[in-house]
Formats: sequence, C-alpha cells, structure tokens
Amino acid sequence: MADDLGDEWWEEAAGDAAAAEHVEEVKENEESDGEPKPKKTKKVDQSTKKKKKQVKECILSKPGEEKVEKTEKKSRKRKKKTITDVLATSAPKPGTPEDLQNLIEQYYKKTRSVIEMEEFKLPDNCFAKENDLTHTLSSYLREICPKWSKLSKNHKGKKSVLLLVVCSSALRTLELIKLTNAFKGDTKIMKLFAKHLKIKDQIKWLENNVVHLGVGTPERIKALIEQDGLSLQSLKYLVLDWNWRDKKQRRMVDIPEVKKSMVELLESGLIAACRNGSVKIALF
Repeated sequence: MADDLGDEWWEEAAGDAAAAEHVEEVKENEESDGEPKPKKTKKVDQSTKKKKKQVKECILSKPGEEKVEKTEKKSRKRKKKTITDVLATSAPKPGTPEDLQNLIEQYYKKTRSVIEMEEFKLPDNCFAKENDLTHTLSSYLREICPKWSKLSKNHKGKKSVLLLVVCSSALRTLELIKLTNAFKGDTKIMKLFAKHLKIKDQIKWLENNVVHLGVGTPERIKALIEQDGLSLQSLKYLVLDWNWRDKKQRRMVDIPEVKKSMVELLESGLIAACRNGSVKIALF
C-alpha cells in the first residue's frame, strides 16, 4: 500500500505535522498574551510561599526576641515557690489539732460519703497538748504523760505498746530513739521500720517480749497492725513527729507517700480508739 501511494503520502503527512506544530505555537502565543499558565502559576506560588516562610523565620530568629522568650521562661520558673522559700520568709508554726483534722478531711472527702466523714472527726479531748517548738522529745513526753513510770511498770502485755511515735524515715527513727534517753528509764523501746528489718522477725519479737514504746514509720506500723503482729489494746499515746523537717524542709505530711501511709494508719483502728477515749494523739 505504501509503495502505491508514492511520495505524495509522505508529503501530506509532513504537511499535517507542520500544521499541528503551527496550531500549538499559536495556542502558546495566545496563552502567553493572556493569563499565565496554571503550571507556571504553581511554581510562582511555591516560590512566594518559600519566601514568606523565610521572612517569618527571619523575624522569629531575631536575637532580641529570643532573649525575651528566655527571660519570660526564667521569670515563670522563679515564680514557683518551694517549701524552703516559704519558710525563709515566715517562721515555722507548730502543728495543731485543726491541721490534722484538715489533712484527714482533704484526703478522704472525694472518696467517702458524708456519713463516713463524720466517723473521721476527732473531738478536742482526743488530743494531748501540742508541742510549742520549745520541747525536746523527752521533755515533751514527760509533759503529756506524767505518770509514765507507773504505766510502764504495770504493762505486761505482749504484742502491744503503751506509746507509739510515728516519723517519716528509718534514719529519723534512730534519731528519736536517742532523744528519748532522758525519758525512757527502764522502758523497752522497739524500732518499727522496714529498712534491714524483716516484718516476720518483728512479729516474733513482739510475741515473745514486752515492749513499752515503739518508734517507727507509718507504713511498717500499719503493716504490723494488719498482720496482727501489733495490737492497739494497750496503746495510750500516739505521737506524730509533725513539726520536724528534713534537709529539703519537708515535714512528714509534705512527703506524699508518707502522708498517705500516715492517714491510712490512723484509719486502721487508731481514729476509732481515739474517739472511744482510750488513745490520745500528740503532735510533737
């Protein structure tokens, strides 16, 4: 077929191709005279966006503004006050029965009913005289318990103590035991904390020996009560090491885990004993 058509077929094809090229050139010229092509507009838009971003980055990266932002962050951090800052500007105040009542109320008010909250309220006669920050531990114990020698001589019960001192740590326990030297006399004292002391060994000791005074942490004392290793039957005084502060100026109630254990210890029979009149709470 191609041979029969001869050279005319190629000339017509070439002419058609030239005509097509001419039409495309005309269209391009018309588009260039009118609105810009969509492809070119996209490229222009992207370039302008990049320029805008660069301008914004330049504005934000000014050294003056960076300094302002940093100073604002520093000023915000400075506004946060710690316990140490508060104590530096005001003298420490001794704990009061109202402080303990408020602590118990704040701890349980979201999880207990109104009727249950009534059972946590402690009358004024549940409290011994609080420490005015002038006492040593020995002088304070002699003031709240003037008949201690008679009580300790008559105490023969095992698995129980006459007086419990609750503090924040094992180290503080050892310090308090040393501070009772002028008070204890023939009193037998037991360390009630978890560090290096197994609870099974403590339970056996309480079962086989008479102990007058126990000093320890709320978590271990609570565990001994729950495991029937320590009875509250003979208990007369519960002394909370309320006013003492550690190196970070935190009281026992300022340490969340210790506060939690202390409040739960009070709930494990101590509040009921105080309401019944058999136990008095003292804030040292």
